Amino acid sequence: MQQKDSWLLPEGIEELLPEEAKHLENLRRKILDTFNCWGYQLVIPPFIDYLDSLLTGAGHDLELQTFKLTDQISGEMLGIRADMTPQVARIDAHNLKHEWPTRLCYVGTTLHTRGDPLEKTRSPMQIGAELYGHAGQDSDLEVIRLMLEMLAMAGLKNVHVDLGHVGIYRALSNQAKLTTTQESLLFDVLQRKARPELQELLDGFAIDASLKSMFLKLPQLNGGIDILDKANTIFATASDDVKKALDDLKAIATFLNRHFPSLAVSFDLSELRGYHYHTGVVFAAFVPSVGREIARGGRYDNIGAVFGRARPATGFSADLKQLATLSKTHFKENAAILIFAPYLDDPELIETTRTLRANGQAVIQQLPGQVGGPKELGCNAILEQDNNQHWFVKTLG
Repeated sequence: MQQKDSWLLPEGIEELLPEEAKHLENLRRKILDTFNCWGYQLVIPPFIDYLDSLLTGAGHDLELQTFKLTDQISGEMLGIRADMTPQVARIDAHNLKHEWPTRLCYVGTTLHTRGDPLEKTRSPMQIGAELYGHAGQDSDLEVIRLMLEMLAMAGLKNVHVDLGHVGIYRALSNQAKLTTTQESLLFDVLQRKARPELQELLDGFAIDASLKSMFLKLPQLNGGIDILDKANTIFATASDDVKKALDDLKAIATFLNRHFPSLAVSFDLSELRGYHYHTGVVFAAFVPSVGREIARGGRYDNIGAVFGRARPATGFSADLKQLATLSKTHFKENAAILIFAPYLDDPELIETTRTLRANGQAVIQQLPGQVGGPKELGCNAILEQDNNQHWFVKTLG
């Protein structure tokens, strides 16, 4: 017996109706064509994979977000991908094995056990690009520029980019010789920016006073480019790795200010998004109408080591569904011509319909006895015969 509400979907799972699906698909094609113009080749990882592969280099949060099941053939634990980045890293490291820089892009549905507090969907469509085989700020800049190009392609305006560098926290932790437990506790407090709790936690660590001071001031280092000069003063006695990270951030900001003068750029040196697998620069894009990032990325060197090849890597990703929703408020697509063909066993009508479709025109063939005509089917043109009995397309008023 059919349930009364069998049409309901699970919480956080949605379906796209024709107009939404059409808009999303058009945007998907535009973005992938843009990636292709930059030399990024499309790959299609599997929707389901061995759990170990999916969680390579990932933190505890991603493990909690991953649906798990047992393979009835092998008995192995499988997972439904919550993030495609590890899979793409495997393709570069294990399948392609290039020595030169490799540019890959991807798009596909992911599945999360829980929805984001601000974005209730549990099935985002992840789209992104990754650059493997080059270390340094030039490849970081390339993927940031490509991310900005993607957002421009979606018609988004007033984009704000926030920059950080997880290498600063890593280097300070190494310099302070923190244990794994201490580093984890400190990471959690910094992410919550709980300053009183941070002071209390550091008071319990047997580390140098100057390093305690650096950790305490880390959450305060957010704002404009002047923050980097302030950070250089605060981290004067820090290791060279910290100073190198600050130099990288300044070089990237200088480039962005020169080539994207209207782009708002800020810094947050205690932002550790993706800390468990990111190794360098991290970045996120925001727009005023959304309370969370609409695209994010960063450097994650050596993620391919578990697949046999440790390669420098940097990239970004976004939720295509969210981009499509946001882009609908910024531009409207041109109305496509949809032609209505009457039901008639006429060889010339059949050939005309075939030719129109072969040239990319959309033609709906009337069915015998159907309800609804051109208007009800959304057609804005119709096939009619002229005085010579030849079929032509007539626009409907």
